[in-house]
Amino acid sequence: MYISEKEFPEGAQTLLWSLAISLIIEKNADPEQMLLSYLRKRRILFLSVPLSHSFEIRLTGTKYGCGGGGCGACTVMISTYEPALKKIRHYSANACLLPICSLYGAAVTTVEGVGSTKTRVHPVQERLAKCHGSQCGFCTPGMVMSIYTLLRNHPEPTSEQMIAALAGNLCRCTGYRPILDACKTFCKESICCQRKTNEKLFYLLFSTDEFQPLDPTQELIFPPELMRMAENQPKRTLFFHGERMTWISPVSLDELLDLKATYPKAPLLVGNTSVGPEMKFRGMFHPIVIAPARIPDLNMVKCTDDGLTLGAACSLSLVKDILTNAMAEFPEEKTKVFSAVLQQLRTLGGEQIRNIASLGGNIVSRKSTSDLNPILAASNCMLNLASRGRKRQIPLSDIFADGVGNNTITPEEILVSVHVPHSRKGEYVSAFRQAPRRENALPVTNAGMRVIFEEGTDTIKDLSIFYGGAVSTTVCAKQTCRTLIGRHWNKQMLDEACRLVFKEIALPGSDNGETVDYKKTLIVSFFYRFFLEVSQSLKTMDPCHYPGIPMEYRSVLQDFKTKMPQSIQIYQAKLSQSPQDPVGRPIMHQSGIKHATGEAVYIDDLPSVDGELFLAVVTSSRAHAKIVSIDTSEALKGPGVFDIITAHDVPATNEFYYSDDPEIIFARNKVICVGQIVCAVVADSDDHAKQAAAKVKIEYEVLEPVILTIEVLIIYFLLLFYCFIYLINGREIRIGGQEHFYMETQSVLVVPKGEDNEMDVYVSTQHPAIIQEMVAASLGVPANRIMCHVKRVGGAFGGKLLKAGLLASVAAVAANKTSRAVRLILSRGDDMLITGGRHPFIGKYKVGFMNDGRIRAVDAKYYINAGCTPDESVLVAEVSLLKMDNAYKIPNLRCWAYACKTNLPSNTAFRGFGFPQSALVTETWITGVADKIGLSPEKIREINMYKENEQTHFKQKLDPQNLIRCWNECMEKSAYYSRKTAVNEFNKQNYWKKKGIAIVPMKFPFGLGTRYLSQAAALVHIYTDGSVLLTHGGIEMGQGIHTKMIQVASRELNIPMSCIHFCETSTTTVPNACASVGSAGTDVNGMAVKDACQTLLKRLQPIINKNPKGTWNDWIKEAFEQSVSLSATGYFRGYNENMDWEKGEGQPFTYFLYGAACSEVEINCLTGDHKNLRTDIVMDIGCSINPAVDIGQIEGAFVQGIGLYTMEELKYSPEGVLYTRGPDQYKIPAVCDIPEQFSVSLLSSSQNPYAIYASKGIGEAGLFLGCSVFFALRDAVTRVRNERGLKKTFTLNSPLTAEQIWANCADDFAEMVIGSWEEGSV
Repeated sequence: MYISEKEFPEGAQTLLWSLAISLIIEKNADPEQMLLSYLRKRRILFLSVPLSHSFEIRLTGTKYGCGGGGCGACTVMISTYEPALKKIRHYSANACLLPICSLYGAAVTTVEGVGSTKTRVHPVQERLAKCHGSQCGFCTPGMVMSIYTLLRNHPEPTSEQMIAALAGNLCRCTGYRPILDACKTFCKESICCQRKTNEKLFYLLFSTDEFQPLDPTQELIFPPELMRMAENQPKRTLFFHGERMTWISPVSLDELLDLKATYPKAPLLVGNTSVGPEMKFRGMFHPIVIAPARIPDLNMVKCTDDGLTLGAACSLSLVKDILTNAMAEFPEEKTKVFSAVLQQLRTLGGEQIRNIASLGGNIVSRKSTSDLNPILAASNCMLNLASRGRKRQIPLSDIFADGVGNNTITPEEILVSVHVPHSRKGEYVSAFRQAPRRENALPVTNAGMRVIFEEGTDTIKDLSIFYGGAVSTTVCAKQTCRTLIGRHWNKQMLDEACRLVFKEIALPGSDNGETVDYKKTLIVSFFYRFFLEVSQSLKTMDPCHYPGIPMEYRSVLQDFKTKMPQSIQIYQAKLSQSPQDPVGRPIMHQSGIKHATGEAVYIDDLPSVDGELFLAVVTSSRAHAKIVSIDTSEALKGPGVFDIITAHDVPATNEFYYSDDPEIIFARNKVICVGQIVCAVVADSDDHAKQAAAKVKIEYEVLEPVILTIEVLIIYFLLLFYCFIYLINGREIRIGGQEHFYMETQSVLVVPKGEDNEMDVYVSTQHPAIIQEMVAASLGVPANRIMCHVKRVGGAFGGKLLKAGLLASVAAVAANKTSRAVRLILSRGDDMLITGGRHPFIGKYKVGFMNDGRIRAVDAKYYINAGCTPDESVLVAEVSLLKMDNAYKIPNLRCWAYACKTNLPSNTAFRGFGFPQSALVTETWITGVADKIGLSPEKIREINMYKENEQTHFKQKLDPQNLIRCWNECMEKSAYYSRKTAVNEFNKQNYWKKKGIAIVPMKFPFGLGTRYLSQAAALVHIYTDGSVLLTHGGIEMGQGIHTKMIQVASRELNIPMSCIHFCETSTTTVPNACASVGSAGTDVNGMAVKDACQTLLKRLQPIINKNPKGTWNDWIKEAFEQSVSLSATGYFRGYNENMDWEKGEGQPFTYFLYGAACSEVEINCLTGDHKNLRTDIVMDIGCSINPAVDIGQIEGAFVQGIGLYTMEELKYSPEGVLYTRGPDQYKIPAVCDIPEQFSVSLLSSSQNPYAIYASKGIGEAGLFLGCSVFFALRDAVTRVRNERGLKKTFTLNSPLTAEQIWANCADDFAEMVIGSWEEGSV
């Protein structure tokens, strides 16, 4: 697909695209329309010979994930031709940030253009699928496009290039390992995981022999029409007029200056990485934008005697390439500035952002979060400015001289270019940053520093220190620098410098949940790090005169780098198994190829329905308030607005009482959290609906109390009831919540059928039956009028149950009122605001133990932040009590759990369902006991682990044999004790970096607590051609349930998997299906499928017996002719589970999964940053039905656990507004966060008599093992504290972020550093 220009008689300028052999003409290009929405939904005019026709393009392979360029789901490849160089440039970009008007003269390749099942599947698509690199599949097209673009530029990339290409892509399911395995097959060094086999154990999840080769000569060529246009057609100014905005793209600098003089307030837009998010997320609006990207002066690159001059419109990727080449060309003495800038560029955003963001835009936006501005300012870079009739040059540092009010650059001026100087002899330049995630994350604080010495001395001649992230823009420590000129570069100067800079850089109070103390300390620690770097460089230059720094300090000079992980996966297979039997084999996900080609259909990929309306919700901005009035008058005047939907439009049930307090569709008289749905707007487009929703005015009367945290709730009730404060006794740990961050946001399409009140509801949910029930109840119709359909779900993790039902009801009420189809796709920000997530916990405990480490008694209380409605919170509390023992025998136990009502969105089910929180509390007091008596944590764990057939605290029997096996195998495979010795040795030799190692066992009970929740049904049809249609009540959301069910049917019917098809999960085929939750999907639905297949085989057996040598098709044909039914239902009653809470005993679980994980980490004590070095996991999952799927589930859950325990932090304002509402603020693990060595082994010779084919439900258990990283970090922090003589007992809360690691390495880091200087050490 490509874009060019064409004139029409009316004089309108158009965008002209090419798709395959047809030209696509866009006569009315709207500057506000992004490429993503254009590709997915735009109706376009196709020109072909001999006729023209129009239809919707709907290239839905490009996905909406966040709308802000933070997740990579919408990645496409842009190709441009540079006639002067006769060169084609390919680069990846986020379609959600690309205005279609910016693509003049460019070719656009989407995942559909790379390959498809109808034409040819590209090697990238094939290998991602066959290496099991997709689970839910929603992120897969974006992954494909990032890898494909890299291969177009570098057919044999290095592993470093491959890792960098994926830094801007997020995946919530896989844990990245299988994606990287696919990537390795393209790398020239071909780093493959260990591959070997013996008689029993298999290490191969895919065969590279199956892969088609990558042939660069077979790729799509750049459109010749665009080449000719670029070479022959004179450039001229482009104007595009949208509904609200005008886009002007000049072609000369003079024209640009005239435009800027005429429209001084109009922003200059090149990459749209700043202006776009401001308009989309912060409500800013610009009636005119000027796009200067085509102006040669702004794209120039010039090498001068004293440095490089770079055009302001140069992309950051281009700047990175230019500086990299310069580093190779010039001597090191001249490239220190280049090196420091490059260091920041490597982690600034992802590739997609760097490819379109401009150097000039990064500078003139003057954002505090810019990683470039501090180093550019410190390096004395110069800005070349121009306005009509005037040109001038100023130091870049001038634009930060007076803070945000700086007006050095006038509104009429534009930045033409930036001069980056060569460094000089005696000059040292460094850049620093600390961010919530090492890559593709905005910094907490960053810095740029430069020092020049008098020739041949260590006397400071000039010093520049700039910080970002500290205040609202980049700030200079001017007074500090002036004071230090003339000082020697020694410990006395360091002491004074840190005191001065600490005093000069005044930080305001936090307004977004960030801690000021951490920023203050980073400011000092960055200068300390600079001091160490320069001191070591001085020694290198003249070792006789400069002592350098102690050996144990040197490791801190090296930042953590992301490397291509090495991995191994071990599973057991039966060598005697029939080749046709697929059970137990690593079968590719049945939708894997469709995921990779973009052909897999999700809710928002469904074709538009005639007359379809789009719905946008209006949510509460108050946490607890009475609704005084709702003014919709302005909203109703908006273009395309059809109606406003409120609680008064609900025909029947607006409140669902699944507990004492209701779940509410629309707030009626009051609101009880920020994000509660008050009303909704339906309009003819998504944009019109959202614009109108923003105009709805709601007047509130604030009610008291507003309770957001458990701590406030406890205090409130203590004051209310005059209770004595027992709760502060004992120890406690706080565990933060977690956002599901499924890649596909909550989505629903409701289509009225026009008669008998029937509706089709297409919804992304784990529980179609509850959707049917809630929609029917809200409309006041029988459930048999509501048909709920689910093809697949783009991730769920527990977050698409009751909330999905409420949102489906919102859309259904709107569809009922308007008699039109209604589509509701939540934006990422609204999804995170409305839906809630994992429950925050406070665990308070007292532990009684013996001197030898035996635990004798535990008294624990769990306080669970339920949010504003019950949802699943009581069940989560119950499960947290039942599973709190983890792997340990506790002879005497008293444990309570309280679900606390607060004014936050109600929290809900999340993978693990209470176990990850309560078991972390348990592991915390285990390590506390170890600290107290001086034994190692692993010894305490071994002493107290279940060891023989015994009972749990709720009187259920268990056999812990496989628990002990997992623990011992993990100890052996991880070489725990030898590595612990190596860690000790490393820590002796390194002062500012420390390693930690930890091993954690796991007992994960499987069960849903009562029989009716685990019942299941299936329906199997055999057609006369021998093909089989299978359906069941389970939901495919990435866990491979449909693949496994086809494996089950294949074994039972003894036919190839290729003969079996799964269509969709629907309430029309399998009624009353239980939710796909609790890792039970394969267990229960597998039993039902097996039952249905055995019923069919029983009917076929007489025919088979008569013709044993016949084929499957022969038997089916004969059965039909004999009037034998070829359709059967299968049913599974569920597991016989029960719990008597009055007695505190029962059989709530059917069986147990076991596992153990050993993790090793390295921390930076100066910043709190850490690196996950290695993880070894051993899991008992019985006999795996599909090892590739199961290992993928373990790895994905484990990485999600890393997020829960070390990264993912939800932040709220004091008024209850969620700050972290997208990937820019909320950081899930990325490629850079997985262990450098990652091993997963499935326990061999394990049987489970209770489940299908002796397997075990694996979806949730692995998440808890992520806490092995948490405790490895704790181990590292403990070693720091012991070395520093800090003996005070400490507790680490979850998530264990860099800030908390830093805070616990010392009571007062700055004071500790200064104190050490005063004692004469560095």
